[in-house]
Amino acid sequence: MKNKKIKKCFLIVGIVASTVTTYAQKKIVTNGEFYFSWGYNAEWYTKSSIQVSQPSLNNNYTFNNIKAHDKPGWNNNLFGKPLTIPQYNYRIGYFFNEKQNWAFEINFDHTKYVVTVGQQAYITGTMRGRAIDTLVTTGDSILLWQLNNGANFLEFNFVRRLCLIDKFESKLKLDCLLKAGVGPVIPHVENTIFGVKNKPHFQFGGWNADIDVSLRATFFKHLFLEYANKLVYARYYNLRIHEGLAKQSFGCYETFLVLGGTFKF
Repeated sequence: MKNKKIKKCFLIVGIVASTVTTYAQKKIVTNGEFYFSWGYNAEWYTKSSIQVSQPSLNNNYTFNNIKAHDKPGWNNNLFGKPLTIPQYNYRIGYFFNEKQNWAFEINFDHTKYVVTVGQQAYITGTMRGRAIDTLVTTGDSILLWQLNNGANFLEFNFVRRLCLIDKFESKLKLDCLLKAGVGPVIPHVENTIFGVKNKPHFQFGGWNADIDVSLRATFFKHLFLEYANKLVYARYYNLRIHEGLAKQSFGCYETFLVLGGTFKF
């Protein structure tokens, strides 16, 4: 009698487990959609102030309203150089809800930030313990500042997909993707300040937040081309320089074109 009850319990547990597994498998099949992409970008930056702190030198001053530009790399012999030399970006994402219209995305943008040489800028603060308020010209002897191996935005985005066109049994689709998120910045800091060069290095150096509007054209259900416009606010601090630290923040408008693939589970 006891054995029969045990067998009956195992049978019930087996039926329940089988039902749950089948349901979960169906949910995964109907819900899951993984995608990835690779592409190249261009950026435009707002003016920024670079604050320099060098306690051992008794310096605490700011370069005010500095202009900077990007360095695309893809606009000159793109296929004659390694893929990771130009300004690139990649995305890895997963649509997870029932109608596949919400996703979570990991987004990395290798962006380059170079202070424009030859511009005039005011320095204010203290230098060698004395007050300073003067006009200088950026260049070799005053300021060379670049995040040329990357200003490097890493972001974790939530994504909302809006279907615009769906033709030929989804063999041609056009979607609008709305994205927003935050994440760390991973800059490669390289600079020369008043003739003294730092040791170039990568570091975690702050955070950034973004909003993004993309148009994605998907062909034959698996291959897509995506064009995006993006706004980023990036805040950098504790950037290691010679005998001290620096900080700055700026806004960025970014546009990029990517090629990718998408697969349902």
